[in-house]
Amino acid sequence: MRVEINGESRELPEGLSLNDLIRELSLAPERIAVELNHEVVRRREWPVTMIANDDRIELVHFVGGGSKFRT
Repeated sequence: MRVEINGESRELPEGLSLNDLIRELSLAPERIAVELNHEVVRRREWPVTMIANDDRIELVHFVGGGSKFRT
């Protein structure tokens, strides 16, 4: 099936859940948020949310860090 992930078209096997996709992409689940077809999907729903042909998926990575300011 063909889906769009972060604006790029990708071919994926049928029958994948969002949880499967996260694992297949080797992403750290605790550091990302998922939007499926313009709707945020809660982490607890990833295992039961199946990906379908023509879905649009946005994966947002949380980045920590920053700089220390000295005065």
